[in-house]
Amino acid sequence: MAQFMTKSSMPIIGWVAEVLGWLMNGIYFVISAIGLPNVGVAIIIFTVILLMAMMPLQIKQQRFSKLQSLMQPELSKIQAKYKGKKDQVSQQKMMDETSAVYAKYGVSPTGSCIQLLIQMPVLFALYQVIYKIPGYITIIGDKIAVLANDSNFVTVFSKFVKDSNSALLTRNFANGETKNIIDAVYGLNTKQWDALLDLCSGASFENTLHNVHDYVHRATSFLTLNISDAPWDIIRNAWNDKPAFWVLLIIAALAFPVLAWFTQWITYKLMPQPNMDDSDGPSAMSSTMKSMNTVMPIMSAFFCFTLPVGVGIYWIMSAVIRALQQYFINRKLDQESPEDIIQAAQEKMNKKREKQGLPPQKISSQAHISTKSFEVEKKDKAEKAAERAEKNKKAMEESTNYYNNQSPRPGSIASKANMVRAFDEKSGGNNKGGKKKK
Repeated sequence: MAQFMTKSSMPIIGWVAEVLGWLMNGIYFVISAIGLPNVGVAIIIFTVILLMAMMPLQIKQQRFSKLQSLMQPELSKIQAKYKGKKDQVSQQKMMDETSAVYAKYGVSPTGSCIQLLIQMPVLFALYQVIYKIPGYITIIGDKIAVLANDSNFVTVFSKFVKDSNSALLTRNFANGETKNIIDAVYGLNTKQWDALLDLCSGASFENTLHNVHDYVHRATSFLTLNISDAPWDIIRNAWNDKPAFWVLLIIAALAFPVLAWFTQWITYKLMPQPNMDDSDGPSAMSSTMKSMNTVMPIMSAFFCFTLPVGVGIYWIMSAVIRALQQYFINRKLDQESPEDIIQAAQEKMNKKREKQGLPPQKISSQAHISTKSFEVEKKDKAEKAAERAEKNKKAMEESTNYYNNQSPRPGSIASKANMVRAFDEKSGGNNKGGKKKK
């Protein structure tokens, strides 16, 4: 019966979701075989496997981010150099110098786009699998399909959906086909299940309905919460109805948005931060990252507050795994010097250019047109700092010598100051090594 379940039909996303669905179905089958048929547990294992498989892409993305942080001061200087110049020649020069910086570090301006293009369909497909669990986990779909193929239940359930005034339930039910009925039954929250069980009391399919409810309830319960419920609905219903342990229900529901905010905040804190441009203050990238560090965790908390708990489980678990990945990636990248990272990136760029029939020498020559190498730039900064210190020292010495050797006009303030200074020096010399007489 599983072929009747609703699945994602979007191009590309649907194909990726089909593959991820096989993984989710396999995980659920295994944990069911060991007596733990729980969708929440399946989502956690599913998230761990998926993100670990995507870790090589994550490492590439973070290496690119580190190179961007190294490049940013030079890019900022180029932008400041041509600020306000809108003529075609200046714009072309700015593009050439910017390209030279990217060439020097051996990266492409679109270097991070490839990783994102691969990751985005996977993430969208993953949400489809979590939202359409009965379409991808055949055991759950088959259990509910027993009800969906009972004409008596369909008649009662159709009226129940119509009278519910629930937009989500109505949308899941759609035109009342078998696959839509299965989606709607699976998506029932705790309060709707209670109302449906009361409505169907004494019906011919009552025992079947209770069996399905018991199985779905066990499969969708996580920390006493129904993963089809949103934390906001759980809190509101617990406050209004005051069931047993209602305070614990509220605390458990609040834990999801709070954990979503905290885990996302930790993840962004661990990400490489762009360098600050010394001359013009914070760079554009730095400002953007700072905004993301504040806004994105808050958005995560909001989404996990209003979306089903199942989505929150994935969101929190994925943030925890990404934070752990980021920690170990940071340790790995910290062991690599900037010079090694740049050299590796340049070698990779040279190989690509070789395949395109371009000589590798062109990269280095183009890079030196507008910018110095990383090592030379560090040396220049140190030399300039030493020169400034030497100039300041000489200026102080010249100023002191001038003050000591100048002959001020008799009777002037400067002349009197010199007399006081000479007296102090003489007094200090006489009393050197002994006590001053009173």
